[in-house]
Amino acid sequence: MSFRTLVVSPHFDDAVLSTAGVLAALPRPAAIVTVHGGPPATDSGPSAWDRLCGFTSTDEAVRERRAEDARACTALGVAQIVLDHPDAPAGGTRLSGLDDCLATHAGPDTQVLLPMGIGNRAHLRVRDQALETLERAGGPAPWLYADLPYASVVREWGTGAASRALTEHPRAGAPLRTLESISPHREERLDAEAWGAKRRAILCYASQLAPLASEFGDILARPGPLNHELIWALHRARRHGHDG
Repeated sequence: MSFRTLVVSPHFDDAVLSTAGVLAALPRPAAIVTVHGGPPATDSGPSAWDRLCGFTSTDEAVRERRAEDARACTALGVAQIVLDHPDAPAGGTRLSGLDDCLATHAGPDTQVLLPMGIGNRAHLRVRDQALETLERAGGPAPWLYADLPYASVVREWGTGAASRALTEHPRAGAPLRTLESISPHREERLDAEAWGAKRRAILCYASQLAPLASEFGDILARPGPLNHELIWALHRARRHGHDG
C-alpha cells in the first residue's frame, strides 16, 4: 500500500516529537515508519536509557515502547509501521527492512519525511540510507525534518533564524552541511490547538518523558523545545560524503 505521507522515524517517538504539528496538515493516508523497532539479537539486559525509563528487560522495553507508539499513532490518525532492526550499533550493514518498506509504501505521489540526523548518529544512518534508496527509485525528493529535541540546542530555536543557526553550529550543523542544496520549507510555530494535539500524542510515550526532561529540560512547556518544527526541502539528491 502506498501512503500519501510517510514519516521515517529512527526510533519510537522521534517522528512525533519532531513532526506532529506538520503531520496534522499533510495528506492522508499517512504512516509513521519506525526503523529501530526490533529487539537485539542477543539480550544482554536493558540499555542505560531503558533502565532510566524503568524497564527491567529488553523484551519489556521493545514491547512497551511499541505499544506507546501505537497509541501515539492512533492519536494522530496515522498508521503504524515497525521494522525489526535492533536499536544497536550496526557498523556498515544495511538497516534491515528499510529499502523494502520504502519500495512498498512510497509511491510516486508520496511525500516522504526523513530525519535530518541532528544529534544522533543512528538518525544520520537512517537518513543516508533512505536518501540513497529514494534517489535510486526516482521518486519525488523527500523533506527533511529537524530532529527534536536535539535541534533545540541553538538559542535561535523557535525563530526564523533557526535553520541558519543550526547550519553554523559546529556539531549540530554537521548533517546539514553534508547536503548540497536544501532550504527551509515549512516552519511550524504551534498554536494552542496544535500544541494540545501534539502534547496528547507525546504523552503516549510515558516511559520516555522523565529521562527526556532530565536531559533536555522543559519538554512539555509552551513555549519550549517541541513547540517549533522545521522542515527542509531537498533540491538535489546528490550529496557530499560525511565523516560519520
